[in-house]
Amino acid sequence: MAYLRALDAAPEPCFGLVRTKLGYVLLDPVGVHEMLLRLEGATPWGPPDRLSRVLHKPDSHKYVTEAELRRVCLARCRPLRLTRMLRRHLPDGVVYVNVDHANATERVLSSVKSIADARITLFLHDTIPLDYPEYQTPESVRKFGKLLDRTRRYADTVLCNSDVSKRDISRHMSPKGNVPPIHVAHLGVEVNFFPNGNNSTLPKGVERPFFVVLGTIEPRKNIGFLLALWNELVDEQPIAEVPHLVICGRRGWMSEQVFSELDNSPLRGRCLHEFNDLEDEEIAGLLQSAAGFLFPSHAEGFGLPPVEAAAMGTPVLCNDLPVLREVLGEFPVYASVTDSYAWKKNILDLANRDSKRATHEVSDREFLRPPTWEEHFNVVLKLT
Repeated sequence: MAYLRALDAAPEPCFGLVRTKLGYVLLDPVGVHEMLLRLEGATPWGPPDRLSRVLHKPDSHKYVTEAELRRVCLARCRPLRLTRMLRRHLPDGVVYVNVDHANATERVLSSVKSIADARITLFLHDTIPLDYPEYQTPESVRKFGKLLDRTRRYADTVLCNSDVSKRDISRHMSPKGNVPPIHVAHLGVEVNFFPNGNNSTLPKGVERPFFVVLGTIEPRKNIGFLLALWNELVDEQPIAEVPHLVICGRRGWMSEQVFSELDNSPLRGRCLHEFNDLEDEEIAGLLQSAAGFLFPSHAEGFGLPPVEAAAMGTPVLCNDLPVLREVLGEFPVYASVTDSYAWKKNILDLANRDSKRATHEVSDREFLRPPTWEEHFNVVLKLT
């Protein structure tokens, strides 16, 4: 949404290309603005059209969105006619900006490049699938390798979210030939990204002091490490004195052992809680009341969850990764995930500090000033 808002507000005309069930939809600047109004809730969505009723189930978000795209579009086509459509409707010298990989296919990139003087800017968030294939499915590793190769061949500019990612992208591209210019633009974080958060109401069973983990439960996030820590904490002291661990996020992939531990743990419902579908306001309440935010991730391209937590004033305990030091500076407590003793000590220290905060024995929290979207687009729009 940040990119859509920024490009819609830019003085240059902004077109939009959307992949649909049947092919592609091209939006002119008016169509882009109309879709933004609907996504922001300023304009209601229209009813599904006949194609949507045939192609999508009523509970699918595409049921109304694709119908709306067809109503406001400049043109639409089947995949084989994409080049013809783009060359007919887009001006020479157009800049194609892709930030989520969805339309960074061979077909799309080659079609854009068929336009005279067209330029392509692609955003790569990290190279984790290549650097840590053990945390990914074989299919995702294969797809990312192809994406990186297409980026090297087609991109005039590559954007990334950290200096660490820039070095990794260059390292993987260099052996295969020329590397396009790579520029760093830290992701923006909106301070009010959790509006209407209420720190007086916590999910049932959660008691202070507690710690929050936020994100999809998958191998790279290292949730099993925290489960092992909590088992050790319970072995070392009465369970009533153990802080609560609150895991917020949907279950992902290749984590069956962790899922089994979560389902069968004797700590579940006592000092271990898992919530898969909390609303933003509920997550905000948890972060505002938490003794700390835990982030034992093995690898990151940026580390958005701890940045968001730090921006809300939640203490952060995280793995000692170079990218987290780049983005978060001295705000967190850093501890290697090879040092479980350090993690347990810091968890208990933060829990004790939270108890003192609740009785006003210590001052209120400190807040991180996060990167802003204005700063991000000051970099991006100058390059594109």
